[in-house]
Amino acid sequence: CVEVHNELIKLRPDWYHKDEDKGFLKVIMTGSASDTAEWQEHIRNKKRRRAIGDNFKDSSNPTKLVIVRDMWLTGFDVPSLHSMYIDKPMRGHGLMQAIARVNRVFRDKKGGLVVDYIGIAYDLKKALSAYTESGGKGKPTFEQEDAVNLMLEQYEIVKGIFHGFNYKKFLTLSSKEKMPFLDNAMDFILKQKDGKERYLKYVKKLMEAFALSVPHDKALGIRDEVGFFQAVRSVIVKVTASEGKEQDSLDTAIKQILSKAIISDRVVDIFAAAGLKKPDISILSEEFLAEVKEMPQKNLAFEMLKKLLTDEIRIRQKKNLIQGRSFAEMLDKAIKKYINKSIETAQVIEELIELAKKIKEEEKRGDKLKLNENELAFYDAIVMNDSAVRVLGDETLKTIARELVETIRRNVTIDWTVRESVQARLRVMVKKILKKYGYPPDKQQKATDIVLEQANLIAKDWAEIIGK
Repeated sequence: CVEVHNELIKLRPDWYHKDEDKGFLKVIMTGSASDTAEWQEHIRNKKRRRAIGDNFKDSSNPTKLVIVRDMWLTGFDVPSLHSMYIDKPMRGHGLMQAIARVNRVFRDKKGGLVVDYIGIAYDLKKALSAYTESGGKGKPTFEQEDAVNLMLEQYEIVKGIFHGFNYKKFLTLSSKEKMPFLDNAMDFILKQKDGKERYLKYVKKLMEAFALSVPHDKALGIRDEVGFFQAVRSVIVKVTASEGKEQDSLDTAIKQILSKAIISDRVVDIFAAAGLKKPDISILSEEFLAEVKEMPQKNLAFEMLKKLLTDEIRIRQKKNLIQGRSFAEMLDKAIKKYINKSIETAQVIEELIELAKKIKEEEKRGDKLKLNENELAFYDAIVMNDSAVRVLGDETLKTIARELVETIRRNVTIDWTVRESVQARLRVMVKKILKKYGYPPDKQQKATDIVLEQANLIAKDWAEIIGK
């Protein structure tokens, strides 16, 4: 173990670090004080071995490769572990335990890789036979050729999605030329019916099979193309996935494989990829909207605008119930018309740009009414775009909104949403304020419900401030 460690460090000096919580490579072995000085660095007591084990279990820790002499084969579970290199004879239950170390479920890991240096195939078959006879279920191992065949099948499907688009040109481009090319590749995918969904689905399957197929020659032979497919997939996810959605990422091992391909492993700025200046998303400036409108990749422009507006509206829905609902309905209506082919891509882009302008214009409305953000939210809650309510006049409605804010702010507690007594008291207070200013009686119940719903959005912050 020590000799292998030393040879690896000669090849990769950056893998070594004397501190136990640092360094890519470690050795786990037992020994005594009488062992040679060269071994002493790697001979640790139980507590120190456990610390390295904890580091190894943490997928974010730099320790990724461990040479194990006679430990960790039982009771040691590392779900992220994906590869095991065997050069020690093992049989029966012990061999099955070793194989099981790389067979844990973790994120999008499809399976584990066992690299056999000494010829354990016969013993493995016997162990598997005993495993099956004793009641074991499932298929604990499979032939690599199975993974290769699955990889090639998914590879052909992904290639088919790019039919009519010469994606291989990407492999000959300079770094500067690659980003604009990715725009065109994304646009080609997005303009197809269900193109995005099919592409994301099959590239993910291809990546899973590819991870199990390396280092087979057929896998290495398509590595550069797989790298391109993954690059397009990553940028599509970045452009189209809304805030809060989980964004799939490659397993670290696959990234290391692909990093040697023609794709550089780096953060992709989706706006730079589209040839745009990065916008202030909360403002959606006129300049940015004008740039999006002129983009030649209309499908990409649509997806980008949809993502930006979805994220912006989600933020507003957390602060202003009525405003957020209104904008969400407008966005949903435009998207449905586009999906149903009622309007073309260029037309839906125009509608989304107009929606963006309305959102931007909305930021000025509070200033015009001389209401702060919270007061405007309650103003919208009681107005409800109802003509019967508007006859009260802006000044009266603004007065109601300000009084509602002050009343709710004074009476909320941290747990008010689960305390029926507090809710009932607030409901009475809201109704008294509405009645006091001549709010239409037949509208009071609905207005009270909306006001309390709005309060639920923002009063938690008030209660926490009061609690502090």
